Amino acid sequence: MTTQPRITVIGAGLAGLTAAITAAESGARVTVYESHRTAGGRARTSEGPYRTNEGPHALYNGGPHWTWLAQRDLIGPLAPLPPREAARLRLHRGGTLRRTPPLAMLRLLRRRPEQAPVDSDFLTWATGEAGEAGARAAANYAAVALYHHDPGSLSAAFVHERLRRAAKLPPEAHYVRGGWSGMAERMVAHAWNLGVRIETAARVDTLPETGGPVVVATSLDAARRLLDDDTLRWDSGRTALVDLAVRTRKGDVFAVSDLDAPGWIERFTAQDPTLAPAGEQLVQGQFPLAPDQSKADGVARAERLLDLGFPGWRERTTWRRDSVATGRTGAVDRPGTTWRDRPRIDRGNGVFLAGDQVAAPGLLSEVSFNSGIEAATLALRAARVGGPGRVDLNLA
Repeated sequence: MTTQPRITVIGAGLAGLTAAITAAESGARVTVYESHRTAGGRARTSEGPYRTNEGPHALYNGGPHWTWLAQRDLIGPLAPLPPREAARLRLHRGGTLRRTPPLAMLRLLRRRPEQAPVDSDFLTWATGEAGEAGARAAANYAAVALYHHDPGSLSAAFVHERLRRAAKLPPEAHYVRGGWSGMAERMVAHAWNLGVRIETAARVDTLPETGGPVVVATSLDAARRLLDDDTLRWDSGRTALVDLAVRTRKGDVFAVSDLDAPGWIERFTAQDPTLAPAGEQLVQGQFPLAPDQSKADGVARAERLLDLGFPGWRERTTWRRDSVATGRTGAVDRPGTTWRDRPRIDRGNGVFLAGDQVAAPGLLSEVSFNSGIEAATLALRAARVGGPGRVDLNLA
């Protein structure tokens, strides 16, 4: 008689829930420990009349993440962006809002992924392809999927892939109606139906002695402390976040991308009116901060863009929240590195790592998903279990 394997998952964010579901689908007994009172990690959506997401706001349909969620009916209702709203995207350049990007930036978008080198920084490579002005504009546009204050200093291959996916037509980005918490709740329910035990408000300070593999699906900082492993470090971003609700006014833009410096503002009620009360619009912006910049610096940049895209926004504001996200925006790869150089998933001795800053491919939340799949697969292998649930992500 084969003993049912036991796998422990620490952290119930997207990575942890993905790992738990994958392991349970292969017949393992899975227990998840989550330090917060609710599961979801950064996929939580705030309660109340203004439903803001703490983590990423869009799902991209260009990879296995989307397929895996769809196969399990976990995505839920989507909020499509009306074409009339999509036409209201504006690009800030030279102090004014424009409707079209510079031609040099369009030339870069036509470059194939394999043309962008890993070893060069994006600004140097893109300047050679399209000139410095176009290169800087493209780098700043790509910041919507990077959350980094200097995208041009990162690996050309890394930035170019994100630029192409962020600017792709038709768009890869899709929005979950009602915020990300609904998708997280569906993942939790699916895990429960598979027999996964989820213990919330259960902080773990030392690795549990369960007799089976452990998947650590926390932030890289938390994993470093838990595993007492100082090598668990990788670059991420530091970003000022501005959330506000304004009374509806005809003529407001859908989104503003700053091509002069990294920054993005979007009116999320354009695609999902349920995020704010009737007659109000929920606007959210992210403005990456350099190490010597403060939250006030990022907020000031946001307010300058709001003045252009949302005239009279100060008098119309009904709610506002400013914050800073530090090291919570996913991995960024420097020149000469790829995702394969990040902290490895297999930590040895039956411990496996999952999250958005580890050695797995993908864009934003896709890294958490891919690492959760691989961590669970390796944990099952360590427990000498085969069976369904394996997804070939070509991680070797």
